[in-house]
Amino acid sequence: MTASAAARRMETPADLQRLMGTDYAVSDQQWAAISAPLEPAVVIAGAGSGKTSVMAARVVYLVATGQVQADQVLGLTFTTKATAELASRVREALSAAGLDQGVPRTATATQADELPERVEPVVLTYNAYAAALLAEHGLRIGHEPDTRVMADASRYQVAARAIERHTGAVELLSEHPKTAIDYLLGLDAELNEHLVGVEQVRAFHAAARPEFELALATSRAKVDIAKAMAKMSEREEVLDLVEGYRALKAQFGLMDFSDQIALAAELARTQPEVGRLERAKYRVVLLDEYQDTSVAQAQLLGALFSGRDGDSGRGHAVTAVGDPNQAIYGWRGASVSNILNFGGCFPSRDGTGVPSYSLTVNRRSDERILGVANALAQPLYDAFAQVEPLRAKQGAAQGEVHAIVHETYPHELAWLAEQVVASRVAMAEPLWSQIGVLTRDNFHAADVFDALTSRGIPVEIVGLKGLMRLPEVSEVVSTLALLQDLTANADLLNLLNGPRWAIGPRDLALLGKRARSLTGVRLRDVGIPVSEELQRAVEGADPTEVLSLNDALVDPGDLPYSAEARSRFALLAEELRRLRTYAGEPLLDLVRRIIDVTGIDVELASSVSLAASARRDNLDLFVKAVADFQAIDGRVSLASLMAWLEAEDEMGSGLDQATPSEADSVKLLTVHRAKGLEWSSVFLVGVCAEKFPVNTARSQWTTVSRVLPAPLRGDAADVPQLRGFDKAAIDQLKAEAKAHQGLEELRLGYVAF
Repeated sequence: MTASAAARRMETPADLQRLMGTDYAVSDQQWAAISAPLEPAVVIAGAGSGKTSVMAARVVYLVATGQVQADQVLGLTFTTKATAELASRVREALSAAGLDQGVPRTATATQADELPERVEPVVLTYNAYAAALLAEHGLRIGHEPDTRVMADASRYQVAARAIERHTGAVELLSEHPKTAIDYLLGLDAELNEHLVGVEQVRAFHAAARPEFELALATSRAKVDIAKAMAKMSEREEVLDLVEGYRALKAQFGLMDFSDQIALAAELARTQPEVGRLERAKYRVVLLDEYQDTSVAQAQLLGALFSGRDGDSGRGHAVTAVGDPNQAIYGWRGASVSNILNFGGCFPSRDGTGVPSYSLTVNRRSDERILGVANALAQPLYDAFAQVEPLRAKQGAAQGEVHAIVHETYPHELAWLAEQVVASRVAMAEPLWSQIGVLTRDNFHAADVFDALTSRGIPVEIVGLKGLMRLPEVSEVVSTLALLQDLTANADLLNLLNGPRWAIGPRDLALLGKRARSLTGVRLRDVGIPVSEELQRAVEGADPTEVLSLNDALVDPGDLPYSAEARSRFALLAEELRRLRTYAGEPLLDLVRRIIDVTGIDVELASSVSLAASARRDNLDLFVKAVADFQAIDGRVSLASLMAWLEAEDEMGSGLDQATPSEADSVKLLTVHRAKGLEWSSVFLVGVCAEKFPVNTARSQWTTVSRVLPAPLRGDAADVPQLRGFDKAAIDQLKAEAKAHQGLEELRLGYVAF
């Protein structure tokens, strides 16, 4: 009889360790989660507490004790890398325990086709599982099985096409193509993430508008109220674009990842038979990184693997594993309330509370590091009773944590380079790849890159987002923006102020003054000092309301510019004019032409700088990313490419899911990308007031039209809400949103440590 066919006695962690033949010490905390009954449960797994090992051991325990077959286990996680890691861990654990073989087809099997097949759990990403559901059962709700899933880049192409074809009135939404695409895709994604229909938003607007009108009529402070009303009207225009975008996706036979989850959730909610089939197929479900799931994902899984009173699905063995303290993707649609309120979506069979298991022993960090992380996260521990402070493993080293106050930003960069070199020298086996340099965002990536490479340190910027801040790449991006949009003032300023054109602040201020004069509005009429003109020009407002630095570049007038500046203005204006004649070329050809015309590649090839080789690699990586921006139907617009790049630069949600390579180089990346990674030495750059933690709140529905009204969100109970319609209520919402953002910044700092 095979091992999987006979239930084994397994009463202690030692029994499990003997079966698996491992030296890995299973703690009492881990054993409680591993040996838990077949019922809904949540495992609050602190950072570095061995959650993947626990999930693998849980599968071994259940199979060894005869409670399930290995192929009756479903494991879901987010990325393909995490899927491969979880599947590999489970496979190795089952193999070590001799539990990965099925039953022979005959009692005396000798032929290869009669021998038992390897039996393994099914491990998928959340989206891959939704895709499998739709492929098998989609026709039940009229979903065509040959519908293709778009990559993120393709979304921007289809959105650009939808805007081109739109024939409705657009009076309030920005005329910038990049902005319109961003708003369209942002609102479409939020609708899907919270399973809200377009008509529901319109109905909400219809109900809220009279309340705002009443507040406007009776309030002395009217600006914020009027803005909220204007944003509802603007959101109506975005909804029209969303409908056109969805119609175009249907025409092309396409869907994006948020569509996939929303459709699968509709299938699960409206077709209970699908849930019965899935529960029969998978007796145990493991949900990894559950704090990062969206409302739609939680509702999809709840509809499949749980149920209401009297439903056969109630009490199904679903285990969610995650850490509320590491919920750092709220800006991308994740809802931490999913794990905090797990029992509400997956109630126990008898209606009693759902058990919660805590893993608090961190197995990778030293004591001082955990002390700092716990001190930082104390407000989170106070707010959420389910989460407990981390503890160091037995025998952990003391470790080192240094907080350094620098007089200036250049001092910090110089110190960083020195310490990175010193850290490598101090290693028993010196490796650059054992050093991570983390930033809150990519704003300072270029400066950090320069500081390190100038000392001969090999540096890898993880993700295209960071590359776009480097001068050799940002110059190409800014040029592309100016070919597509004459009012891209920030991009023109980037070129003028960059190393190639090197226009000084006095000449830039004069150019801003000239740009304002070309609008036909005198400065004294608008009451704005000349010193503020340039700032106003690059704030990214609606193009009908901003001055155009490009107009001033072409016609600088007779202001007292320096001779060098006037000459360079003419050269840059002529260069942009010539490049615009090629704007209809294929995007890859256009990018290469910009590189040739600007001479960036020649400059890098001829440089003797220690950073030159790395900079050439960076430029090549960007060109490759543009080459990968493939068309849906043979035509790609420059507007869609620019929207794609802008989304990545602002949020990191539009492009790659890059992970560090195996190369022996220092890894430079944001804290968001660093989640779950490990290094011997870590440097956190730019920790200072208003930078990290940032002190601004995320956009609210009362101020930005791409944001779904908070009362319609699936997690409405856990996010700041507007409690009234007057200015006082709006001010209160702003304050609560800022406090909410403060908690998210705490989580991000916790993840960094």
